Amino acid sequence: MVHLRGGGVSVTIYGIKNCDTMKKAFAWLDKAGVAYDFHDYKKEGVAKGDLEKWCKAAGWETVLNRAGTTFRKLPDADREGLTERKAIALMMAQPSMIKRPVLDDGKRLLVGFKPDDYEKELGGKSARKKAAR
Repeated sequence: MVHLRGGGVSVTIYGIKNCDTMKKAFAWLDKAGVAYDFHDYKKEGVAKGDLEKWCKAAGWETVLNRAGTTFRKLPDADREGLTERKAIALMMAQPSMIKRPVLDDGKRLLVGFKPDDYEKELGGKSARKKAAR
């Protein structure tokens, strides 16, 4: 596990390597000097317990990527009447339906990539320098 420099907090970013949003998140983390462990859930899968934890923390509606091609190609019967249980089953079967990235440091969970949220929650080199003064 890789740690945030100076913070001692483990950061894991979950997603799919070739996703454009993931590439933006990797670039932000690298530029900010935040070390992380990458978990490619397309190759390595995702644990049901992790999905349940993310859905509890952020809401399954946030974790499920309804805008993606994989979800849009589902039969109407699979897309209708969604519940948390059904959404988790869909995401377990096809991890591409999980919104990317999911960043977990054990205390905070960030779903999707918004630079302002990353700056606020993780800070960057400049934010940590200010805090060290």
